[in-house]
Amino acid sequence: MKAIVFAAGLGTRLQPLTNDKPKAMVKLNGKPLLFHAITRLVQAGITEVIVNVHHFAGQIYDYLRVTDFGIPVHISDESDVLLDTGGGIKKAENLLKGNAPFMAYNVDVLSSIPLKAVMEFHQKHQPLATLVVRKRETSRYLMFDPAMQLTGWTNVSTGDQKISRAAFDVSTPFAFSGIHIISPEIFPLITQQGKFSIVPLYLELAKKHKIMGYYDTSDFWIDLGKPGQIDVAEKWLNPSS
Repeated sequence: MKAIVFAAGLGTRLQPLTNDKPKAMVKLNGKPLLFHAITRLVQAGITEVIVNVHHFAGQIYDYLRVTDFGIPVHISDESDVLLDTGGGIKKAENLLKGNAPFMAYNVDVLSSIPLKAVMEFHQKHQPLATLVVRKRETSRYLMFDPAMQLTGWTNVSTGDQKISRAAFDVSTPFAFSGIHIISPEIFPLITQQGKFSIVPLYLELAKKHKIMGYYDTSDFWIDLGKPGQIDVAEKWLNPSS
């Protein structure tokens, strides 16, 4: 299975750490976030990685040029225009497409989730996409029916809702974890061009297609979007220190 690592973001929440480097090159436990993400994917059996780049792209080029992960690592360059998650996947279509599903993984996510179990779930249920979700506090939730089919989205702060299926009213809210597996059949269904987020696309496709959630109950997940969360992650990686 291939994977795309989203590493093109500006990392504004991580400032000042990202004033002179991309988010993917911020150090965690002495290694860049990109190292941790790709290493995690390799350990799960991923055989090829695509990394999208934009902010300080040259630093990621330089790093990948001298770092051997034991598998092919390619770059999808968004230096001209930052394309967001959906646009990033669309731009990397030629690198990702094939007969097998691929994983999408945010570079700023660190977790203990068993990625192989997510792969097995996707293979068993054969949805268009499998989204890893957790029970955690946030303002925006994806809604899933008892069979873990995506039925919509809600913002509990504003009351906004986007309904994909009638079962929305009997659905459970879950927070998206920034890890998903996508079947290549999605590419002909993408009509958007340029910059767009993948989540609204999922909500639209869920009206007619099977978009499923994988309920992650593992003991650790963190979005490394703020400097203080780097410290939390390092304590988890080094519990005795």
